[in-house]
Amino acid sequence: MAGHQSGEERNEGCASGGRDLKARLASIPSVERVIASAAAQPLIAEYGRTQVLAAIRETLDGWRRDVQTANSAAADDAPFDETRATAAAAHALAARSQSRLRSVFNLTGTVLHTNLGRALLPDEAVRAVVRALTQPMSLEFDLATGRRGERDDLIEALVCELTGAEAATVVNNNAAAVLLTLSALATKKDVIVSRGELVEIGGAFRIPDIMSRAGAKLREVGTTNRTHLRDYEEAIGARTGLLMKVHCSNYAIAGFTKSVELDELAPLARKHGLPVAVDLGSGTLVDLAQFGLPAEPTVRETIEAGADVVTFSGDKLLGGPQAGLIVGRANLIRKIRKHPLKRALRVGKLTLAALEPVLQLYRAPEFLRERLTTLRLLTRPGEEMRATAQRVMPALQRALGDAYRVSVEPMFSQIGSGALPVDVLPSFGLVVRSGGVPGIAHAATTAAASKRAGRGRALMKLEAALRALPRPVIGRIADDALHLDLRCLEAVDEASFVAQCAELHL
Repeated sequence: MAGHQSGEERNEGCASGGRDLKARLASIPSVERVIASAAAQPLIAEYGRTQVLAAIRETLDGWRRDVQTANSAAADDAPFDETRATAAAAHALAARSQSRLRSVFNLTGTVLHTNLGRALLPDEAVRAVVRALTQPMSLEFDLATGRRGERDDLIEALVCELTGAEAATVVNNNAAAVLLTLSALATKKDVIVSRGELVEIGGAFRIPDIMSRAGAKLREVGTTNRTHLRDYEEAIGARTGLLMKVHCSNYAIAGFTKSVELDELAPLARKHGLPVAVDLGSGTLVDLAQFGLPAEPTVRETIEAGADVVTFSGDKLLGGPQAGLIVGRANLIRKIRKHPLKRALRVGKLTLAALEPVLQLYRAPEFLRERLTTLRLLTRPGEEMRATAQRVMPALQRALGDAYRVSVEPMFSQIGSGALPVDVLPSFGLVVRSGGVPGIAHAATTAAASKRAGRGRALMKLEAALRALPRPVIGRIADDALHLDLRCLEAVDEASFVAQCAELHL
């Protein structure tokens, strides 16, 4: 009957398939043959025999599985030979050896992006870190006496000069600075804080949690939106160890509000013989208003207003490496230094090597805007960013073709990392829309909703392709478009951005 095979035909087909399968498996070279081939020798020279051997074995095992299942490109008619095996092993080795910590283009519009490493270091700091990486350093060696030194001495005088504090110490981040301060000054004691200042920042860092881990007891006063001086005074008792203020750098309360300023709180603390600690978070050493940026309280102003201890970050508005600085009265800083946690939270030579030259830049404020990378990016002129966008836009449009429309448009950047959350900076960048037409604000019909969903998928596909580039491009999707804010794309990186646009695969 037509369309049916006889038993003999089926058996012949199975036998033929079995012979083909055996032949294909037999054609796969041995590990020894591949590792001894001329094609494998450059790989051995680069990666070492151990890694190359493992990669070749993994490649050949994969081929055997694929031939048996006949569901892969390895089951095609291409010959299995040493050249093909080493090429596959080379690809696997390159992928395996690629660093997980990758350089990216930050086109999110957030200058101090926590997930992308926050502040970029100025050239002076980079050179200092390279020296510290490649040469022995006087980390804890007093060159004047020839005896063991204290690593805090490397930056303490400079920090005190710039802040007006009596003493200073440094730990690995500002959360550690707050934890160490509370542990040293308020363990088993009450710490009085306004309810409106019990902040949570990124990574679930909460003031109440840090206080609990430090062994201090939180004493909340006032309400979320209003706290008065009398609230603090009524809460002070025999078990009070510290009054604390937390600068709300990552949110703002507007409307019917009242807070107690530091210059009001400090006299009350002195009256009762208590210290006042201030967590400034994104601490700055200069008045940002002089650069056209929103004003933030400086560390010096905070000290002059009566703070006994001030904690702040090194890698936010200060523009340096990740660090937490603690400054204030000498007797309190001494107590903080002697606490057992200090050794666990101390910084290494690379942080100190980077921090010192950044602090040195603040001695010449007239050059700060040019030399401090963070400040240069935050104050970048709009026309400069627009000119950058106009230069790189054609390359991106060519790479995307007719499926997307790229335009140069104004947008808004933000400082980031909890700094000045309600303030934005006018910027320029590229806006990419799918289908060559602007997005719609509201899908009134099923057809319109389907069209919008299609645009959304196209934008997500593009966003993923940008992240897959050799130097990933990180932007943000909003309002039916992909926004690439060019505030952080400086001239030194412009050519490499344009060059890799041609490598986009959609």
